[in-house]
Amino acid sequence: MRMKKKTTVAASGAAKRRKGAPAARKSRPGKTAAKRAGTKRAGTGAATRGAVASGDKSTIRSLRAQLARAQARIEELQASAETDFLLDILNRRGFERELARSLSFIKRYQASGALIVLDVDRLKPINDAFGHAAGDEVLKAIVAAISDQVRASDVIGRLGGDEFAVLLWNLSEIDARAKAAALEEAIDRLTFMFRNSQVTAGASAGVAILTAHSDIDRVLDEADRAMYVRKAQRRHESREL
Repeated sequence: MRMKKKTTVAASGAAKRRKGAPAARKSRPGKTAAKRAGTKRAGTGAATRGAVASGDKSTIRSLRAQLARAQARIEELQASAETDFLLDILNRRGFERELARSLSFIKRYQASGALIVLDVDRLKPINDAFGHAAGDEVLKAIVAAISDQVRASDVIGRLGGDEFAVLLWNLSEIDARAKAAALEEAIDRLTFMFRNSQVTAGASAGVAILTAHSDIDRVLDEADRAMYVRKAQRRHESREL
């Protein structure tokens, strides 16, 4: 009789465990839902990160465009700061920058070049007699005459009121001096009519040869001194005539 009771009790316990088993399995859908919620949150996070990444790219593109515009504006301002507005050529600042760059190139590659400084004759008397508008017309004609005599690779600048400079590439000293004489002749041939009066200007040219040992201050001074020597010579020649 005792044996049967134990068997009945064991069977009853097993039955209870079997009845409780489905309840344990019912908890699994909750875990699945949690996983789904986690997957959904992960998907939402990925979408958010994608939206942020897209926004970052748009911001980067916008910043790059702003930077390009700023750089273009800086170049425009630099160009205007180095340009003579009346004559549309380099002013002294711009020309000296080009000269310094050219000297660096010559030193590095053993190239050759020359600097010609031109001083316009009789510009002040023209300004005094006919006004600065007449003087401006003379200067514009002189720049046009110089441009006709040099190559596109050469550089023309205005150093001061009536003083110009020309940077010439790849020519010998003989050729440089011949070019200086040609520039004088071209400017000497110019004639102007102001208030029914025929007027001429003229110019005196000085030459400095650019070498690997040249520096900007020395070549400018050398060409300037040569120009004043030439100006004195032309005055002496005009008196003899």
